[in-house]
Amino acid sequence: MSDSNLLLGVSAAYLIIASANKKRRKKRSLWVKNYLKNRNFGIIDDLQLDEDILFRNFTRMSQANFYSILKIIEPEIVKQNTRFREAVPAKIKLLITLRYLATGDSFSSLMYLFKVSKPFISTMLPTVLKAIINALQNYIKLPSSDQEWKSISNEFNKLWNFPHCFGAIDGKHVVIQKPENTISEFHNYKGTNSIVLLGIADANYRFLYVNVGCQGRISDGGVFKNTSFYKKLEKNELNLPENEPLPGRTLSLPYVLVADDAFPLTEHIMKPYNTDLNKGSPKRVYNYRLSRARRIIENTFGLLSSVFRVFRKPIEIKVEDTIINIVLACVYLHNFLRVQPDSRQFYSTSGCFDSYDTSTGEIIPGSWREITSGDTGLRPFRSIPRRPATTAKNVREEFMSYFMSEIGSVPFQDIYL
Repeated sequence: MSDSNLLLGVSAAYLIIASANKKRRKKRSLWVKNYLKNRNFGIIDDLQLDEDILFRNFTRMSQANFYSILKIIEPEIVKQNTRFREAVPAKIKLLITLRYLATGDSFSSLMYLFKVSKPFISTMLPTVLKAIINALQNYIKLPSSDQEWKSISNEFNKLWNFPHCFGAIDGKHVVIQKPENTISEFHNYKGTNSIVLLGIADANYRFLYVNVGCQGRISDGGVFKNTSFYKKLEKNELNLPENEPLPGRTLSLPYVLVADDAFPLTEHIMKPYNTDLNKGSPKRVYNYRLSRARRIIENTFGLLSSVFRVFRKPIEIKVEDTIINIVLACVYLHNFLRVQPDSRQFYSTSGCFDSYDTSTGEIIPGSWREITSGDTGLRPFRSIPRRPATTAKNVREEFMSYFMSEIGSVPFQDIYL
């Protein structure tokens, strides 16, 4: 057989095999499932028809604030259309993310609402969360000078009658599903799985500092000691004001955080007494005054959970980094919405925080407690008894003496207590 005939034979055999393979080849699957073809990208236009009710309730913010965030993050989350399908617009991605944070709805529910697939939501969500955190990073920052710390302290004294206070500190367990390939790292004392959100708030319910991500198995005292804030506090690197006496007193005192029994009593952390609390006793008066200031962080967590209801049930996402970014995004959005004129009144309405009757000092529960029915979805730290150092006890006793003095008392404390 000649070379030409052999070549023709091989070519013919190749064509026959190729033709057979083509016939056996499976039909190419669709890029978009049939029920997702009619994308619901017009939902945001429908919401904008009623600014005060629909849009604000759906996103937890005004249109102006929504688009101000979108303008910053759009370059990070936008995708180009292709000849195969239309890309999901950046504003829809942001809308899906905000709706998830506001409700904690499953990806299946969001899929049917927005007509996008569950895999799309799971891959899109981490990108948008990171973009939100980057866009709002300047809304949470520690003061850098003693004058800035003093400004916060003055607000605590003016609003809550606790001088020398530069913040209210507390921590919460954010309940999550047990991550894969873990045994007990996230298992906490309540018998659930969690990561820890530690926060410090100023006198106006804004976070000054947050730490997110400690595994639930870590002791509550250990969580605080693992933070950068604690290390800076121990090394005197926070630029706090110098020690000075309380008004009308002579003993110089450090500036302090107010906390509950989950934290140790130190010269910079004041916590309540738990003995000799008879009506009218100095320790009871001190506890009451401490509670007025400490409730700031409790109310801050309460508002956070009542608005961003993703906290109200275990977060079902399995990736630890994404869970951390969910929590951080909510915290940054909280501070952002607390200072924005367009959204502040809607976000934190009149009466949403605990208040006090100015004639009796009686506590009037905030509306967030009714919304959450006492369950914020954020589990508190345990109260752990500790033996305080002498210096810390002396600082607390000086505060107690000051609150019992004529210059340090408030008009209603003797009546109420």
